[in-house]
Parts: sequence; structure tokens; C-alpha cells
Amino acid sequence: MIKNKRVLLLCKESFSFPLAFISKDLLNLENNVGVFFINPEESYQNKSLYNENTFYHFKENLKDVKLFGLQDLCREFNDNFSNPIINMSKLSEIEQEYTHFKNLNLQATSSQLLTRHYHTRDYFSFSTYEQSIKFIELGYSKVLDVIDEFKPDVILDIDDAELLRTIMVEVAFKKSIPYITFDYPRFENYIIPTFNLGLKYENYFFEKHKYFLKQSQENLKVEYDYILNFRNKTTIMPDKFKGTITSQYKPNSILSTLKYLVVKFFYFWNVLIKNRNYKLFKKNNILYSNLIKHFLFYVRLEIKKQILLRKNKYFVTPDKDDTYVYMPLHLIPESTTFVKAPFYIDELHIISQVSKSLPIGCFLYVKEHQSMLGERSFEFYNKVKQFPNVKLVEINYYDDPKPWIENALGVITIAGTAAYEAALLGKQSVLFSDVPFSLIKGINRAYSYEELPKLISNFGDINNIKSCAAYLATVKSIGSQINLKHLMVESEAILIGKKKKSDEFQNQIDELLKFFEKALIQ
Repeated sequence: MIKNKRVLLLCKESFSFPLAFISKDLLNLENNVGVFFINPEESYQNKSLYNENTFYHFKENLKDVKLFGLQDLCREFNDNFSNPIINMSKLSEIEQEYTHFKNLNLQATSSQLLTRHYHTRDYFSFSTYEQSIKFIELGYSKVLDVIDEFKPDVILDIDDAELLRTIMVEVAFKKSIPYITFDYPRFENYIIPTFNLGLKYENYFFEKHKYFLKQSQENLKVEYDYILNFRNKTTIMPDKFKGTITSQYKPNSILSTLKYLVVKFFYFWNVLIKNRNYKLFKKNNILYSNLIKHFLFYVRLEIKKQILLRKNKYFVTPDKDDTYVYMPLHLIPESTTFVKAPFYIDELHIISQVSKSLPIGCFLYVKEHQSMLGERSFEFYNKVKQFPNVKLVEINYYDDPKPWIENALGVITIAGTAAYEAALLGKQSVLFSDVPFSLIKGINRAYSYEELPKLISNFGDINNIKSCAAYLATVKSIGSQINLKHLMVESEAILIGKKKKSDEFQNQIDELLKFFEKALIQ
């Protein structure tokens, strides 16, 4: 039980909703609780629809919680925006002391604020090198100040994105403070704890997997049955994605699209004009999105989705006679790539390297990520189509990932679920990160592009059911079943008064707290 401790919670936007309830439970267990909002504009902005149920909810309703924000960091960054004054000696000291997992340039890659050159969200500005390293310098100063002032015994989190989390994991490691957040093994709704933002699977997870590999088929019967049932299913998309953009294969009606954009317009009007946040932002400041451009971004996105979910000149119909390797794209930017695989976030470059590595007569089938529809530029698609052995396939030719995988020689992904699904279907894959499921036989970790020709030439069906079963048993032994998306939606509904707190909801919060308690004794 987490009791009589100093507990620091890291919060950002909607991920703070469940932690508001965790805070109350921790206080009831006689803990001192601190909450640190690590997204610059969330605590810097005036109260609005954007932050009234996140930062301002804690500020106004949880008086016993020690609240930390980034107002001072934002003001100092603003004061030096055009010509940042850099303390290089301080940054050199930081790079020596706090780069156990990544050097400072790799740490910067964890933030979409500093990586505009890698993504197409034009409501963020391009940063200069001086602005980027100034943000790193200020980020370390702030994290160290929070740690020194609050002196946490443990740090709890439920996300892994953005720069200050990457800084926090370095500082926590140096100071021997447990920092626990979620990692996703992709098995049902299970989550497992990570103490390094999921940069590598934990050693105890590796050892537990070795233990289950030694078990008999009889001892792993439940897991064997699960895998056999998975292979016989018509569709394999997880239930948690049903009704979300991930499972959308048809365009929305024009009327529903217009209604959606009207809601977005009034949201941005509330944030920018009604609550006078336009006064806080300097032109082209990299720490805050341009809200006018942000709204126009959604307009363009919806128009492009209408095009791409219909017959179009960018996506082609797959040929059933093709021999192919399957490569589903990622949402860019997201922590799965920017935090966990920072060397492999240029997907166009990966496509070019894979295309050179394919055996003769084989195509690379590239499929867009549903959540990325409308975000990526048409120029990107045109460049993909220039590779003669690459086909950018219709996103809605199938309405489930299973046939794409089953009909392929194998799968290429940076860190995606497709590798896990391929393993359970008895197919091999290549990925570029140390995600938990990379332990499964047939999921091949590539450490350089030069390995690709050999890895791909070995693609084919594989008898890996024992390894898959051991992996599932490991996840069940170490992890907990928590549907975070559902928990976040329920938490928000309760916070804004749309729902009342139920026993079922409290049980989910209790499970979340038990998850952290269990992680502390791993």
C-alpha cells in the first residue's frame, strides 16, 4: 500500500482526469501529494475549456495537493525568445549528469514542440537550435526545482509523451526515485509498469518471460487456447478501438463533419478570444500552438479525410497475386515513435530502406494509419508512390488488420501493434524498438538498416506458439487490466458533472492504484 509517502503525480491534459481521483485516494491514505503539469501552455493559459478540468480543477478543488506548473518557465522563455541566452556550461553539466538513457539531442526529440521538422502540425512553429536547447535548459531547471522542493518518495504517471517526462525519468534515475508509468504489451487491456518510459523492457519482465518459456504446454493451456482462438477469429481489431477513429473506414457525412468543425470553432473561440489567451502568446512562440492555425488545421484535416476515405489517386487497390511485405504507418508525432524509437521517426526514409531490402518480385505494401488520415501531406504520398516496388494501398480495402497480415510474407513496423498481431498469427516481423512484445519469437529487432535484407529474406510462417503463450502469461503475471481510454472518458464525465461517481468507476480507480502499488514491489 502506498501510505505515508510523498507522491508526485505527472499530469498533461486529458491524462490528468483519472489522477484527480487518485490524488484524493492518496490523500486519504495519509500521503503528501504533489501534482506537476508538464505541458507549458496548460498552466500558463488563463482558465478556459482547454484547462478548466485539468490544471484549474486541481488548483480550485484539490487544495491539499501541492500544485506545480510551468508559468515561470514560460515567462522566462518568452523573455529570451528572439535571442535566447544559453548557459552552455550548465547544459554540459546536465549532459554529463542526466543522460543515462539518452543524450540531450535525443531527449529533445521526445517533444512535438521541438520537432516541427519531423511532423506536419503547422500550428507549431519551427524552432531554432538556440530555442530548443534553451527549452531543455529551462526544463531541467524546473524539474530539479520541483524534485528539490517536494522531495518525492515515488513519482506516478500514466503517459510517456513530451520533453519534461523524458527529463524527469533521467533525474529520477540519477536520484534513485522510482518513476512508474504505463507500458503497453498490446494484450487486451493489460498494462505493465515501466521505470524508463518504455525505452526498453524491464529486466524483471525478461526474467519472468524466461520462467514461463520453461513451463509445459499443459501449464500454459489457457494461453495456448487464447492464441488458437485468436488465429481462428475473423477479425482481430481490439474491442477498445471499436467506435474510435482507428476503426473508421468510411467518411463521415458532410453534415456531421460541419457540426464537428462548428464545435471546434467555438472551442477555439472560448480559449483564444473569450478567455483572452491571445494576450499571452508571442508570435511564433514554439511552446504554444497557434490557435487560429490549429482550427484551420482541423478544417484541412476533415477535407482531406473526405478525399482519402473515398477512391482517390493516392491509394491503390491491392493485387491479390502480389507477394508483399506489409508496413502499416504510425501516427506522427506520438510517443510510440518519438520517445521509444527516436532514430526511426522518418517513415519515408524507412520505406526507402525497406524497398531496397526486399527480395526480387516482392512489393512493399504501405498502409496509412487511420488516425493519421488528413494529417500527412499529399506530397508524402506522392514520394512514396515514386518507389517502383512500393504500393500505397487503400486504407479501407479491408476493415480489419488480419487479412493484411495473413496475406503478407511478414510485417515491418517501427514499434506498432502489427508486429504483436503478426506473432500471434504465426507470422514474422521486423521492428525498430525494444517494446515488450519484441521478446516473442519471430519478432526481429533491427538495429541497423543493413540487417534488413537478411531479416526479410527469412520471413515466413513460424512455429512460435510457445513463445507467444509465455509472453501472454508474463503479461498477466506482471500487468493489470485497465482500459485507460474508458477510464479517462468516465473521469472527465464525472469532473464536468455529466455523470455521478459510481462503485464501478471507483473499482477502476482502485485497480489503477493497485497497479502502482504492485509495481513498487516488482
